Amino acid sequence: MAHKPPAGGIEKSGSFSSILYCKSDLKEGALQWVKEPLNGQVLMVLSMDNNCSATSFDMELCAEKLKSLGVEVAADQWKRLIQDAVLKPEVRRYMFYNSRAFQIAIAVVFYVSLWTNIYSTVQLCSFGRYWEASVLVTLAAVAVTVVVILVIDRRQRKLNMNTDVRLAAVNEIFIKHSLILGITDALDGPHNILQLWFVRFSPERCLQSLSAHIADLQRTRPSGLRHSLDQLCVVMEAAVRPDPGTEEEALREESPLLSSGVNLNKKPVTCNELLCLVPEGPPEVMAQQLLVIFSGCYARLLVTGRLPRAVAGGHLEHSSMPCLCQFIKTTALNTHQSWFAGR
Repeated sequence: MAHKPPAGGIEKSGSFSSILYCKSDLKEGALQWVKEPLNGQVLMVLSMDNNCSATSFDMELCAEKLKSLGVEVAADQWKRLIQDAVLKPEVRRYMFYNSRAFQIAIAVVFYVSLWTNIYSTVQLCSFGRYWEASVLVTLAAVAVTVVVILVIDRRQRKLNMNTDVRLAAVNEIFIKHSLILGITDALDGPHNILQLWFVRFSPERCLQSLSAHIADLQRTRPSGLRHSLDQLCVVMEAAVRPDPGTEEEALREESPLLSSGVNLNKKPVTCNELLCLVPEGPPEVMAQQLLVIFSGCYARLLVTGRLPRAVAGGHLEHSSMPCLCQFIKTTALNTHQSWFAGR
């Protein structure tokens, strides 16, 4: 792979400050840069304890590291986008319930409850008193639990609308500087650690290849392309704005005959709208939108080693992993399966 795993695990300090990764040196805080960093190379990781709501990523150290890497981006802009993407309380709760630690706990509870139910059912039969029945019950419970774990693991390899897509706004900024961000979780004893990864990625060649592929699909399989992209959508809550004449008439009908002096503040009427993230347009514009949307999922799967098998002709130097455009072609633009999770 183009990156190296963390050395020495996660920091034990309470602040979980940033760790910088380089190609030739993994010492914390060290910066040994090469002239031409490779695509898929991990540059920096921010870590934080998700169990404590007061903790956050060390944004000041991150800004210093980005500046040393030559990334000139307004700090207030990307800090706010990261805050909105992954540091809101509801997002952190979702990531905790979707974390590896919680999934392990669910798997254990599922196994125990399944074993208990199967065993109590078997005891009603005549062969339930033999010890062989307990062995069969254990094997059946283990098999079903393993299948459930594999299904969850397969779902984790798909694009997550609640985490990966939320990073699209910040990735739209950083991809212009040959960086993409992805977020993962890890276990450090009883702590659930969130990790924000900064990965080197130069989008030029992937943009050209993906634009040509979309143009070819628009000519040969337009319906298949639209079917694939229709799955990439989010539900937005929008306020309903009635016509001015209708609104005034409704206010007159609902006004009390005697003024009570009380101003009733009614909540606005809202409705859910389905927003397509990749609308129809020129191939290059659609390709750029796909690169931004899938960059968070790609970075997450890349650093965890869970990307699908690569094919020849990728844009990751000295790596067997697929590049971002290959990943999009074989997943998002494949009409035979759905790779969108969390809808």
